Amino acid sequence: MRILIDIGHPAHVHFFKHAIWQLQERGDEVLISARDKDVTLALLDEYDFEYQILSAIGNGRLGMYKEFLWREWALIQLIRKFAPDVVTAVGGVFIAPACKLLNKPSIVFTDTEHVSIDRYLTYPLASVICTPTSFKKELGSSHLRYQGFQELAYLHPKYFQPDPKILEELGVTENEPYILVRFVTWKASHDVGHHGFSEPLKHEVLASLSKYGRIFITSEGTLPSAFEPYRINLSPSKIHHALAYASLYIGEGATMATEAGLLGTPSIYTSSLVGTMGNFEVLMHTHNLVYSYQDPREALQSAVSILEKPEVQIEWRRRRDKLLADTIDVTCFAVDLIENAQNKVNILG
Repeated sequence: MRILIDIGHPAHVHFFKHAIWQLQERGDEVLISARDKDVTLALLDEYDFEYQILSAIGNGRLGMYKEFLWREWALIQLIRKFAPDVVTAVGGVFIAPACKLLNKPSIVFTDTEHVSIDRYLTYPLASVICTPTSFKKELGSSHLRYQGFQELAYLHPKYFQPDPKILEELGVTENEPYILVRFVTWKASHDVGHHGFSEPLKHEVLASLSKYGRIFITSEGTLPSAFEPYRINLSPSKIHHALAYASLYIGEGATMATEAGLLGTPSIYTSSLVGTMGNFEVLMHTHNLVYSYQDPREALQSAVSILEKPEVQIEWRRRRDKLLADTIDVTCFAVDLIENAQNKVNILG
């Protein structure tokens, strides 16, 4: 088969990487189209994937509209040239319209209900839309649910084992506690108008949590000079190893909050978007792995409470193991769906 995979975010590289390797081992030809956002290209380079850059992330609403038009045109030209049997992506706002226009099957994976543009450009146009069972919306006949989370495509123990050598790279000892903090830029189309920590509260987070261990900050953009000494200095592919050994994750990044919880690390997510995504409701109320708060101050209080509990990480590992017993191999699911795309489209459509 000829398969086009469109990558728009660093997490999408992780989601598809094992599927790409499996598809290539089976003899399929895989082409990657990429979007220059955060560390996406650096990750593709680290995994030695060949790719074609179609666009860079736009700034503000006008920049996003311009990027959409440019990327859509570039994607249409690429599909015409490569002639794929199927096109797939996490989030389908780019591929669904292009594939509909060119009569190509499109498979969209998503777990983000609040992307408003999806109701116009993805849901009505995609051939198949795959979501976790926790997804709060019903999307009609093209909707296919699976028992799992997108992040398990690369964080399931079958595919990922944390490497203790990461502690040496971080400069921490084996039993030294450390906390991972994530700040985002709020420039993604589905983030515009939303918020997390205020600037003063960011300083308070560092001051409060530094009593319980070293602080490492991971950020999409530039940091104020006062925060730069805390910036984590790791290659993008190693961040999950750092998450796995952390005493706590707290931040505005939804993907990283989920990743931390699925690795068995106590996880705190704060954003005005809390309440819009079903996966966080399941991770909080069913599995007690990720605690979510609209109020950033409540998030900080919860973080302190967790850090003051003895052996809390043992409990989180136990909860993670229970979740794993109830979920599927998401990568195998994705590979099977991609390779049987035409049959699945006929069944659903």
